[in-house]
Amino acid sequence: MKNQKLKNKIALVTGASKGLGKHIAYTLAEAGATVIINYNNSKDAADLIVSEIIAKGQKAIAIKADVSNEKEVMELYRQIELQAGSIDILVNNAGINPSKPLLEITLEDFQQSIAVNLTSAFLTTQAALPGMIAKKWGRIINISSVAAQLGGVIGPHYAASKAGMLGLTHSYAAMLAQYGGITSNAIAPALVETDMIKDNPNIKPTLIPLGRFGQPEEVSDIVLLLATNGYINGQTFNVNGGWYMS
Repeated sequence: MKNQKLKNKIALVTGASKGLGKHIAYTLAEAGATVIINYNNSKDAADLIVSEIIAKGQKAIAIKADVSNEKEVMELYRQIELQAGSIDILVNNAGINPSKPLLEITLEDFQQSIAVNLTSAFLTTQAALPGMIAKKWGRIINISSVAAQLGGVIGPHYAASKAGMLGLTHSYAAMLAQYGGITSNAIAPALVETDMIKDNPNIKPTLIPLGRFGQPEEVSDIVLLLATNGYINGQTFNVNGGWYMS
């Protein structure tokens, strides 16, 4: 068995039934964490990920919840407490990227993007805080986007939701530092090769200075770093092939 840096830790990955979330779940499980695979619609995909993790002698549980809905988040955490215990590591990965021509983006598109991409991160983090504060240990990891920094290729609705995640990250990092062992950080990927970048003609590897799409493991490696490091706090890790430099 590989390194068990996260043995006895419980990690919730939202939107973990596919795409980047799936790879993050695999990485955390391999490091010894019990991983909660949160999904909304893709039950079969979530169950398959759980079975694959368990087949490797690792631990995972699939739990359905729309994390943009406060009542469902409360029930999600109740189920996690019953089945595993309190959350140590929270990866806010759930998100949508509805792509439309600029002049066709509606208020509904904007509000839905804010709800799913940003409000969800607020709700899940608030629900995780009592347990983390009691233990004086916790890792909040928000999956933002290069769109927060450059505007991206999806639209202002998506960019605004992802920029909001950086504000959440900074506020929690500052306000939770007094508890000693709780950190809050963000990752801002660009054009990682998952289902989310398919079917959009504006998304092409030539946008990236390195000339290729990123691989999911190149993001999940940073999640593992942030989950195991207690001195990185309030930072945004840019995993973008050099598209945005800081």
